[in-house]
Amino acid sequence: MAVIEITSLSHAGVEIFSSLTEAQLRNRKEQEKGIFIVESPKVIRVALDAGYQPVSLLCERKHIDGDASDIVQRCGDIPIFTGERELLANLTGYTLTRGVLCAMRRPACKPLSDICQHARRIVVIDGVVDTTNIGAIFRSAAALGIDAVLLTTNSCDPLNRRAVRVSMGSVFLVPWTWIDTDIRQLHAYGFKTLAMALTDNSIPLDDPQLKQEERLAIVMGTEGDGLPKETIADADYVVRIPMAHGVDSLNVAAASAIAFWELARK
Repeated sequence: MAVIEITSLSHAGVEIFSSLTEAQLRNRKEQEKGIFIVESPKVIRVALDAGYQPVSLLCERKHIDGDASDIVQRCGDIPIFTGERELLANLTGYTLTRGVLCAMRRPACKPLSDICQHARRIVVIDGVVDTTNIGAIFRSAAALGIDAVLLTTNSCDPLNRRAVRVSMGSVFLVPWTWIDTDIRQLHAYGFKTLAMALTDNSIPLDDPQLKQEERLAIVMGTEGDGLPKETIADADYVVRIPMAHGVDSLNVAAASAIAFWELARK
């Protein structure tokens, strides 16, 4: 292993953990050169188990032979940057979560056809930009039997640092890809589309006809305005979660968990 002791914030190679923005890490122009950051040994292990390629590590020295020793062994000869706890906190802007960060290579996105081929229940995330909500939706999707996640291009990147952390690595467990806003294209893969929205003609989530559908795409909208009118109009079903005490809606992450639990059950 190549352990590199850093003593300043300008050390070559550590800029990916500090000065580069999420957009710069993602590298839209050359996606094969894109990088994302994973925090904490537990989540790094999930990523490694899923086949993601490490580029470099940043960690407190005590973790090299401690909590992250197995990760160091698995990562081979990549650079391992270490230094005093205070310096690393100044570098990243916060105290390291569990003392370890790993930069990983961003994989190429899978074609929509590959994602949908064997899926029975998928979720379409339409315009959700909050990183916490994205991470929570992925975690619920993995836990509650959703086969794949599709995100419209105006949604938050699932490999955003905070989204990865909130998902506890679930973004590495569920297949996902990008999609444009026309949900009608999913009909070509045998899916009926289900828009989660409050409208006059919406049906309750526990309507028996929904579970009879062989393939369902559950479409979840943005935190503030919900789904666009065009998306709702194009959906095969418009579905609401029954509420009590005059509450009209739930946070998109909470609503997704309820929808997944109800609709993914066989």
